[in-house]
Amino acid sequence: MIPSRLVPLLKQFDFARKRLADRLTGPVMDSGDGADTEVGPMADAEFLWEPVPGCWSVRRRVDGPGPRATFLAGRGEWGRDAAPYPHPWPPPFTTIAWRLSHLSEMLTLRADHTAGGHVLTRDDYLDHGEVAGAIAAFDAGAAAWRKALLGIDDDSVLDTVGYCAYPHGSDAEEPFVDVVWWVNQELLHHGAEIALIRDLYRARQR
Repeated sequence: MIPSRLVPLLKQFDFARKRLADRLTGPVMDSGDGADTEVGPMADAEFLWEPVPGCWSVRRRVDGPGPRATFLAGRGEWGRDAAPYPHPWPPPFTTIAWRLSHLSEMLTLRADHTAGGHVLTRDDYLDHGEVAGAIAAFDAGAAAWRKALLGIDDDSVLDTVGYCAYPHGSDAEEPFVDVVWWVNQELLHHGAEIALIRDLYRARQR
């Protein structure tokens, strides 16, 4: 049985995951008041849409990084615009493709560094330049993270500092319960951002 303190966080994760999945694929999503709102499936053009000049996105590796990015993170034909710390200021606006890649990579790597081999790095993550592959990667990352959480059956684990060894955050200095909370916040706020970009794209098409 999972610890009682983890139950509400797991429920929140499941809610945020489903809501984002519905926003991405349709045919309906929860409007927030319990009513269904129609939402169409996303096309690749919308996935890669750059609303303003200078966006960061997911790009073909042969084309090189976008404005103010210095490399394309990940492996494979596509990569995500990135730069070493300190990041450019003001922060570049990021596309749906970039935000979904960021979420999927984070979930995949944190799952590995919690309950996997503790070996995955950003160089291992396979980016996708098309919607279908990106959504499948998000689903796989979310499922892996949820499985890692379900494997916790000792309440003391939640207070263990460094239980998650994810190398791209402060996880090594945080109690695991704070890491779980942070992952939920990432999913909630990036999910809301993706929904807003979809709204803008739809309004522009009209």
